[in-house]
Amino acid sequence: MGFKLYFAFVFQCSLLFCSVIAEDEKVYIVYMGSSLHNNREELLTSQLEVLSSVLESPGQAKQSLVYSYTYAFTGFAAVLSKEQATTLMGKPGVLSVFPDPVLNLHTTHSWDYLETELVKPMSYSRKQDNSGADIIIGFLDSGIWPEAASFSDKGMGPIPQRWKGACVKGDDFNASNCNRKIIGARYYSGGEDDDMKKNMKQKPIWTQTRSARDEQGHGTHTASTAAGNIVENANYYGVASGRARGGPASSSTRIAMYRVCAPDYGCPGVQILAGFDDAVKDGVDILSVSIGFRSFNQHDFVEDPIAIGAFHATQRGILVVSSAGNEGPESNTVINTAPWIFTIAASTIDREYQSNVVLGNGKIVKGKGINFSNLSHSAVHPLVYAGSIPDKSSSASSASNCELASLDARKAKGKVVLCFGNNTDTSRWWMKEVVRDAGGIGTIIVDDSQTSEASNYGTFPATTVSGTSAMEIFSYIKTARKPVATITSTQAVTNYKPAPVVAYFSSRGPGGITQNVIKPDLSAPGVNILAAWIPTDQSSDTIPPGMMPSQFNIISGTSMATPHVSGAAAFVKSRNTAWSASAVRSALMTTAISMNNMGNSLTLDTDMPGTPFDFGSGVVNPMGALQPGLVYETTTDDYFHFLCNYGLNSSQIKLIAANESYKCPSGAKVDLISNMNYPSIAISNLDIANGSKTIIRIATNISPDQAPTYKVVINAPPGLNVKVFPQTLQFSQTSPKLSFNVVFAPSKVATKGYAFGTLTWSDGKHNVRTPFAVNIV
Repeated sequence: MGFKLYFAFVFQCSLLFCSVIAEDEKVYIVYMGSSLHNNREELLTSQLEVLSSVLESPGQAKQSLVYSYTYAFTGFAAVLSKEQATTLMGKPGVLSVFPDPVLNLHTTHSWDYLETELVKPMSYSRKQDNSGADIIIGFLDSGIWPEAASFSDKGMGPIPQRWKGACVKGDDFNASNCNRKIIGARYYSGGEDDDMKKNMKQKPIWTQTRSARDEQGHGTHTASTAAGNIVENANYYGVASGRARGGPASSSTRIAMYRVCAPDYGCPGVQILAGFDDAVKDGVDILSVSIGFRSFNQHDFVEDPIAIGAFHATQRGILVVSSAGNEGPESNTVINTAPWIFTIAASTIDREYQSNVVLGNGKIVKGKGINFSNLSHSAVHPLVYAGSIPDKSSSASSASNCELASLDARKAKGKVVLCFGNNTDTSRWWMKEVVRDAGGIGTIIVDDSQTSEASNYGTFPATTVSGTSAMEIFSYIKTARKPVATITSTQAVTNYKPAPVVAYFSSRGPGGITQNVIKPDLSAPGVNILAAWIPTDQSSDTIPPGMMPSQFNIISGTSMATPHVSGAAAFVKSRNTAWSASAVRSALMTTAISMNNMGNSLTLDTDMPGTPFDFGSGVVNPMGALQPGLVYETTTDDYFHFLCNYGLNSSQIKLIAANESYKCPSGAKVDLISNMNYPSIAISNLDIANGSKTIIRIATNISPDQAPTYKVVINAPPGLNVKVFPQTLQFSQTSPKLSFNVVFAPSKVATKGYAFGTLTWSDGKHNVRTPFAVNIV
């Protein structure tokens, strides 16, 4: 299918259950917090005891059990009735019980762009070497295509001895498919790979997925983006030819794939949690998770499989990087907003895929799209406006938008058809299909939204033009006696300006669940990204005549942005192995790029100014993050305090923390979330009349200079007074951590709504930049 942001089709959970399950039963996840036991068998026994308490016998409990989670956290999944699930919720040690949700996948010049073109004004140099430590990135995704050239292990050293993972045999996948690049591969389909459950009778809950092999391409694409080895002359049917590779440390970065998604049923929460559990046990350093709920269906933190799994992974020192979602440009659509998740938005790079329109009067109208046009290079093909050829049962308006079955096939046959897509929900891909079904030989689509993305039209000649450009085409059609045109095949053009810009589809803040934390955290390339793909697509709509299926694909989504940050984090961690996960995140956020390649502030793809709710702290800068100067470390205790302020009670957090003595601080409230030691600052409620709020942060010096002096520079918007105390931080060998206060207060000219700005600490060598977002009410 041509035009699409990459995501999995959502199936209702009820459609997944087989007839062996009673009508009123479904799979529930029972979350019980951190593990208090070191022995897996003891944990499994205790879980079965809890489950047996609502079933008739231990035997029924064993048959009901679907998964047991015992490494990163404790809990289980089981087939239960609603009444049984409600009863379990009241049992001691149970934090939450919720139906198994189905989440969605959020679907390479980009690395060269990040490491060289985008940082030209800076002093950082790009060095490709193997001097860093081996880092293991785990991917919760759709699987992997191990034969892809990006996963060659040529030149790599032995697998790290600390690795405890496995390459699980499955259908068309053997242990020999793993190597020194792909060091682990697991799949989940009811527990077949779990040795402790081989003798248990399993419920056939989902369509069986018995292999880590990728059937969708998504996991192969994300893994190669983050950690793929160098492939020369990589291209998509001749387009965007060049060198494809993963992040700066990809030559030594290892891949562990946890297949938790499949084409026919999405990404069940039961399997996502199993992937997290195994990844912690196996010993990954970073987890890349391009999966999430829809924004209108976000779950509370104790009922969200990604939030639960990520929390306990973070407890073990693993950085969890996840996608912000593809529901932009509307506000309040960002997902995966827990502060222990590194949430990534999508932006563009400086490469554009041009497919122009040549008119019969000799004029060339710039267009954008990926197609393999077989039309003549000369403007000889009849050109018609879709609104002038409606089918007898359709209106001119419907035909103008090339809606389904709206065109008169007799008048569209053999012509290039101009469709207006600005005022319709019909996708570009469907417009192209409507024209083709009507006998048209090409489509020009007018669309001022999503201008940053080139849609993939496959073998059918099609392109997208702006509304301004369309007026020129429309004028030509009206004045020419016999208007003719052609559509050129795609050419990749680099050094496009302005870049980067925020992708139209990228989900925006503020976060619906946590408005006192800026989300997304960071942005990264996620538009038209070339990376490895599964060579199994035999569609004639995609493959140009005479060619074999491509080993690479060009797709868009925050799914593609996430592995860029995972790869950048692996690079930073490989050079600074003692840094905590939050230190790596802080380094990437405070050194992020806030300017485009024209020297201006980052914008949306509409050329309007962007805010931290669009791109977080900026665009990822892997080279700059090696030398951040200062970091803001967020500890597990900070996250516990966050949960207290969010509204959980001490009894619940005792289970999450596996600490019987834990007690929430007195006076916990939502507003105090702003004081969490985070690399950005958000205040969701500042009174316009007499409001004033003081925010505390602690900075840690990690530069070689043990006694630097930092001074603050404040960039505050009109209407908001911002003061920092002290204005100078003098670090020393005995004082590597220093705190400061930031006071926010509305001024006399304040207006209601969000105000954005930055504060930057500088010692002359490092600029530690922190964005803030303050809602004046």
